[in-house]
Amino acid sequence: MFHYKTDYSLYLVTDSAMLHGITLEEAVEQAVVGGVTVVQLREKNSSSLQFYKTAVKIKEVTDRHKIPLIINDRLDIALSVDAAGVHLGQRDLPCKPARSILGKDKIIGVSAATLEEAIAAQEDGADYIGAGALFSTETKTDIRNLSIERLKEIAGNLNIPVIAIGGINSENAALLKGTGIRGIAVASGILAQSDIKNAARSLRNIVSSFRCVKT
Repeated sequence: MFHYKTDYSLYLVTDSAMLHGITLEEAVEQAVVGGVTVVQLREKNSSSLQFYKTAVKIKEVTDRHKIPLIINDRLDIALSVDAAGVHLGQRDLPCKPARSILGKDKIIGVSAATLEEAIAAQEDGADYIGAGALFSTETKTDIRNLSIERLKEIAGNLNIPVIAIGGINSENAALLKGTGIRGIAVASGILAQSDIKNAARSLRNIVSSFRCVKT
């Protein structure tokens, strides 16, 4: 499955509310063409039916480009569309029972804002950590801030990929160089831009300069 070869360098987190006159499928398509390597479908305000229908459409895009689709929180949606995996927050179902449901071949990512949370997730079988929030963000209201120094500490103490998240855009992404992260997770820095493809390309170029991006 995707686990052993996943390129996390530019990880897109969706939010339909950010789009300007195009569908989410069109936006994801443009972002992937621009260099996005993983897509997480995060649609907090959708009903289960809407979320499922959206997941089916987005998976058609990610499958066409042969990149993994990660579903935020909802194991049932992930299973129903055969997504590559799920991303879990600290208040979602823990990694261990999620793994027993999804099986060993699916990707499970876990959000962490402290080294202790990150280590616990790794020990529970997480495939990657989403560490943040690094910068101010409008996509989440219950954020816990993480300094760049703490991010570096987390990345330096884990054996699984660490992806930085939280308000990352083309103006601040370069500040994360040298932290040991495997990639950056971006929402508004791509989807809220007038030219989604070029915004993704710019960020991909920045993260490619980190020299810590491995597949």
